[in-house]
Amino acid sequence: MKIALVGYGKMGHMIEIAAKRDGHEVVTTIDVMADDAKVKVAAGDTDAIVRAVKSSGAEGIIEFTHPSSVIANVKALLPLGLPLVVGTTGWNDKHAEIAEYAKSVGGTIMTAGNFSIGVNMFYKIVEEAAKIMSEYTEYDVATWEAHHNQKADSPSGTALEIARHVMAGYKTKTEIVTDAFHERPKANQLHVSSTRCGNIPGTHKVFFDGVADTIELTHTARSREGFAGGAVKSLEKLDSALKTGKLSKGGLYGWNDLF
Repeated sequence: MKIALVGYGKMGHMIEIAAKRDGHEVVTTIDVMADDAKVKVAAGDTDAIVRAVKSSGAEGIIEFTHPSSVIANVKALLPLGLPLVVGTTGWNDKHAEIAEYAKSVGGTIMTAGNFSIGVNMFYKIVEEAAKIMSEYTEYDVATWEAHHNQKADSPSGTALEIARHVMAGYKTKTEIVTDAFHERPKANQLHVSSTRCGNIPGTHKVFFDGVADTIELTHTARSREGFAGGAVKSLEKLDSALKTGKLSKGGLYGWNDLF
């Protein structure tokens, strides 16, 4: 498959390695800062991005840029009609808008808070644990995550997705709080706290805390390779699902639609 990479930072470089390892051809790399990108564009110049993708002959696109530019990039790229995988997080509040836009232009997009297979299995484990622990009112629950100090969004998309899986099991938790508390938390509030430090690839914890003990569930990423490989696999599966008719063009899809 011929792949265009929009965003050629650390993740973009790792995605290129993963794509080539899986037998794909990276026909262009596009970035606003990276000097080694094949195409360097000015910030906000989505027309230049579209021209670069078109001229490259790409058959699919992986976007991994920044929360401040992802919406403009997606809106520019979707009308091309190529399968588009977006790894940038921090735009959950725009999912409904982008789904409607994709439908209107016939473009197809897949996104996930995290492309690691292990993390997506962790979601299922967390939700099942939350269902079990919610029966015991002496236990409360909270989550915490840590990432490298170059990460632009906080909390991470993965942390918010974990919180949603906790709430699916804990029906008494109806509100996510990501800020510091300045008063006692309410019983319905689920605290999602974050740390940014050094070069941490990503650590996520769920705590079930009672008077007598604490249970912790932890996912620790050793590197970003799992995210990169997962993004490439997602583009493969999205392309295949569209060709076989498993999925229809003109929609926004998630991990569970493909895996």
